[in-house]
Amino acid sequence: MPELPQQPATSSSRNIYAFGLTALFNDTATEMAYWVLPAFLVSIGAGPAQLGIIEGIAESVASFVQLFSGYLADRLPRRKPIVVGGYFTANAVKPLLALVSSWWQVLAIRFADRFSKGIRGAPRDVMVAESSSRLGSAYGLIQTMDSAGAVLGPLAALWLLRSHGLRTVFWAAAVPGFLCFAVALIGIKEVRKARSQPAPAVTLRDSLSFSALPMPFYFVLFAVTLFSLGNSSDMFLVLRAQSIGIAPKYAPLLGLVFNLMYTLFSWPAGHLSDRLSRRGIAAGGYLVFAAVYFVFALAPSHTAIWIAMGSYGLFYALTNPVLKALVVESVSPDIRGRALGVYAFVTSIAMLLASFMAGELWKRFGPRVPFYLSSGIAVSAAVMLTVSRMGESRRHIS
Repeated sequence: MPELPQQPATSSSRNIYAFGLTALFNDTATEMAYWVLPAFLVSIGAGPAQLGIIEGIAESVASFVQLFSGYLADRLPRRKPIVVGGYFTANAVKPLLALVSSWWQVLAIRFADRFSKGIRGAPRDVMVAESSSRLGSAYGLIQTMDSAGAVLGPLAALWLLRSHGLRTVFWAAAVPGFLCFAVALIGIKEVRKARSQPAPAVTLRDSLSFSALPMPFYFVLFAVTLFSLGNSSDMFLVLRAQSIGIAPKYAPLLGLVFNLMYTLFSWPAGHLSDRLSRRGIAAGGYLVFAAVYFVFALAPSHTAIWIAMGSYGLFYALTNPVLKALVVESVSPDIRGRALGVYAFVTSIAMLLASFMAGELWKRFGPRVPFYLSSGIAVSAAVMLTVSRMGESRRHIS
């Protein structure tokens, strides 16, 4: 397969900013719709169980598709068409939420949205890795831009809800969605570093298998999968806040508080992970998650919920960009796409189970039980991630 010529370093650096700007507009569109979705589902007769089904299936489909797109990212000489096509489809279907009248229609739209996320995910992340040698900083910057869009999205939704209905918010999401597609189409450039030797032949069957990936990758995967079994959809946090008296109209503001912290700390956390232990930083993020879910279980006051929601953004900042960099650096460049695909697949299947479980536990035992359970699992995963770091260090010494 022919190789693309190696691009100048300045071109690669500009690519990071193009990805960041694309993420900014995409998440603005997504978060405009996402944080009003629970209230919208209630308005059409759905509840926590349906939310669990919608979010569980929607997020898991992204992981199934990303498992395949990881193969494409490793084998195709040009990844930009996949990335641009994924952004286009996702932002074309979001405004259709304004037309639905039942929860299964919401499921279909979320399915298409997350399918598009899955198809572009691994190719985008491999392109980012090939555009920068400082993985933590690169993923952290893009995550900062992404979560900045998640600040703008709820703000725009709040402003619209002052004088318009929920459906208007969905229509308005088409504006940043179009800008996302335009920047992706014009700004993102193909970058592929020259290999010192030809890539080994890898079939689709090989790429979709879980073998032949190095042990450091599995150390990470095991701990993150354990954590994901307690990491249900964020919409359960919104439902919990509403169950203790926080009005549905403030759901976008909850998203704003969360994403403001996410924005402020993602780039510093990624930059710090280039200098310190990525596993240690991610384990700290899991402990923050455990504390947040414990507070949501107790729900002592509205003030505590608002503070916990802000802390939840810190958890994301300490884990998402850091773990992505950890996965990429744990494998050789020729199988980065496969590693990212397997990582997304396994953890998202675990999150699917977590969302179903949270919905059922909420329905049968009330809201506190699923939050206590998630908190305990997060503590266990933090310990496991720390132990995996120690185990890998001993292996390298021996």
